[in-house]
Amino acid sequence: GRPARYVPQWSGRDARATSLQPASLTFVFRPSSASDGAMKIGIFAAMATPFASPEYVQALGAAADERGFHSIWVGEHVVLFDDYGSRYPYADDGKITIPEESGLLDPFAVLNLLAGVTRHVRLGTGVCLVPQRNPVYTAKAVATLDWLSQGRFDFGVGIGWLEEEFRALEAPFPHRAARTRSYLEVMRRLWCDPVSEYADEFYTLPACRQYPKPVQQPHPPIHFGGESDAALKRVADLGQGWFGFNAMPDAVATCLTKLDALLAARGRSRRDVEISICPYMLPCDFDQVQRYRDAGVEQVVLMPIAFDADSLRAALDHLAETIVEPAQRL
Repeated sequence: GRPARYVPQWSGRDARATSLQPASLTFVFRPSSASDGAMKIGIFAAMATPFASPEYVQALGAAADERGFHSIWVGEHVVLFDDYGSRYPYADDGKITIPEESGLLDPFAVLNLLAGVTRHVRLGTGVCLVPQRNPVYTAKAVATLDWLSQGRFDFGVGIGWLEEEFRALEAPFPHRAARTRSYLEVMRRLWCDPVSEYADEFYTLPACRQYPKPVQQPHPPIHFGGESDAALKRVADLGQGWFGFNAMPDAVATCLTKLDALLAARGRSRRDVEISICPYMLPCDFDQVQRYRDAGVEQVVLMPIAFDADSLRAALDHLAETIVEPAQRL
C-alpha cells in the first residue's frame, strides 16, 4: 500500500493572530486512513556529487513512491572545509566524511525536483540550517516547495555545528539557537499573515506580502533535529516533530523521557509531535526497527548506500522487502 499521509490541522487560536509561542503552535496530526498507525519508513538521501545526478534523483523519487516509503529527507551544507576546528557531533573523530571534491546539492532544489516526479512520498529537509540563512528567502523556499508538492513538505530544522560555514556566509555563530527561534517567527508571519511584519533583536521585517502561502495550514510541520536537552526544549516549545539522528533505541528512549516532561510542562503531549529517527551509519534491520518502535519512534529514516541509479533501485527493493513491507504490519 501507499504510505499514509498526515494532514496538520490548527488546534487553537487563529494562526494570523498569534505569535510563535508554545500554546499557539499546536498541530493535531489527523490520520487520513486506518493504515496510518503502521510504522513508517523513510529515506535519508545523501545527495552529494558526483553520483547524485538528475537521473539518480529522479530514480530515487520514482522508486520511493512505488515501494511505499513514507518520506525522503536531504541534508544541507553550502560549503565544507579541508581544515576546521568545529566538531561534527555524529562521528567519533569529529569529522564529516565527504571527499574533498564532493559536495551536497542544495536541499530545496533537490526536493523540488523530487516533488515533480512523486505523488505520495513526503519530502523533508534533514536538516535545514536556519540560522545561517536569510529567513525571508527560506520562507519563500518552504512555501514554494509545499505549493509544488501539494502539501507534502516537512520542515526539518537545525541550528548548525560548523562555525566555519557560518563565517563563510558572514552569519553570526553565537546565539544561533535564539536566532533560529527569531527566524522561524519571521517565517511564520510570512506564511500566515496577509501582510507580514516583525521586529526583534535579530531581524526586522517591514510590512510586506509574500505569496504563495503554504498548502499545509498554518504551515508545514517543523521537525527539530538534535539530541541535546536544548534541542528537545525547542521541540517542546515550537515543534511538531523531532528528527533524531545517529542514536540507538536506548538513547532514543532516554531522549523521549526528557521530551515527555518538557511537553507536559507546556501543556502538550507526545501526541502533538511526530517522532522520527535516522540511524545514519548505525546498523538497522527489521529487529532494530521494532526496538525503535518499542522506544516510541513512529518513523525510522534509513540511509541506503548506492552510487548509481541501478544500485539505488536495488537497495530500495531490498529495504522495501525486508523492512518497509513488514513495518506496515506492526
